[in-house]
Amino acid sequence: MNYFRLLQRNPGYARLWAAQAVSLVGDWFNTIVLASLVAKYSESSGLAISLLLLARFLPPLLVSPIAGVLLDRFDRRRLLIISDIARIFIVLGFLLVQSAEQLWLVYALTVAQFCFSSVFEPGRSALLPSLVQRDDLVEANILGSVTWSVMLAIGGILGGVISGLLGTSAALLFDASTFAISAALIVSIRMPLTSDSSAGKEQSASIKDYIDGLHYVRRHPATLATLLVKAGGSVGNLDGILIIYATVLFVVGQDGNGSLGILWCAFGIGAIIGPLLLNRWNDSTVRRLRRLILAAYALIAVGWFLMAGAPTLAFASFAIMVKAMGSSVYWTYSSAILQRTVPDNYLGRVFSLDMAGFQLAAVISIIITGIALESWGNDQVRAVTIFTGIASLIPLVLWAFALRWLEKQPEVQLEPAV
Repeated sequence: MNYFRLLQRNPGYARLWAAQAVSLVGDWFNTIVLASLVAKYSESSGLAISLLLLARFLPPLLVSPIAGVLLDRFDRRRLLIISDIARIFIVLGFLLVQSAEQLWLVYALTVAQFCFSSVFEPGRSALLPSLVQRDDLVEANILGSVTWSVMLAIGGILGGVISGLLGTSAALLFDASTFAISAALIVSIRMPLTSDSSAGKEQSASIKDYIDGLHYVRRHPATLATLLVKAGGSVGNLDGILIIYATVLFVVGQDGNGSLGILWCAFGIGAIIGPLLLNRWNDSTVRRLRRLILAAYALIAVGWFLMAGAPTLAFASFAIMVKAMGSSVYWTYSSAILQRTVPDNYLGRVFSLDMAGFQLAAVISIIITGIALESWGNDQVRAVTIFTGIASLIPLVLWAFALRWLEKQPEVQLEPAV
């Protein structure tokens, strides 16, 4: 009921939330179809799977600096609409992939899709403070995170079932339609007249704007520390390991589509539970949000070690749920901290830097995981998972030390645009 009232009080955010929910279902259809296609045509090559993940993570890393400047200099709502429309046609291009010889097209189109996603995701986060009341900001982030998780759970199961029964073409057509619905919902959003994100703020953009954003972060070390939270949480690549678990160790359904759906569904369920559970100790202050991020890092490490020893698909699903609880919490709370402490005219650039740090850590993790799986073989995926768990202890320890310094600094919280 609290979240229902949140949507009722903030109609613009309600439309943005609905657009997110619809497009996320299609995203997970897309993820499962492409993962199973690459595994099928490459004989579950760890390198081929890592290349798919690189095609998803590397473009946002490269495009984020440009995206951040655009989001702070032009109408954010309009940029989100353009991003959705472009991805309709890109997703339809995946229908052309029918053999191993056309696998390159999966990589090329994935690069194009995630170039536009690198505008949409930080744009949605930067737009949110202009659409909700001050007291609703943390709750809105939690709802967004829970929605992502619910759609992952639903999309994971439906994607595996529908692609298995109706084929990949039906799943991809559904994905394309979700971007169209998302664009239509965002078109209907009416921006508040007091918002700095309105269409009337269009200006010129240049490299100086990006440099100015870097200078802002340098002048605010507490913001820089928050920008490193998502990077720390992405140490170790779950996607590549999860695909091997589903398509090699615990195969269910054609080409592992069923087990892929089950494991991603488990991640979605864990990501739902995480913020809802830890929110019992959340008083919405920046100080408390930072402390809960430490608990999130601990859950991630525990999840990795449980997954390494998982004897069955059910146990592996439980381990992924534990890790997902931590992942959802650090993502949600770090975003809320930035929205509460960074001025609106810097939010686009800051969230783009936030995503860039996450993408950089993810790319490095993908490369290391891919090389390890290719060198050791898929039968050593458990050993790779153990080493990943050990690596995940590093951000846990570093954030514990950073927390001591951060709590000595004055707490800054801004008034949102609404």
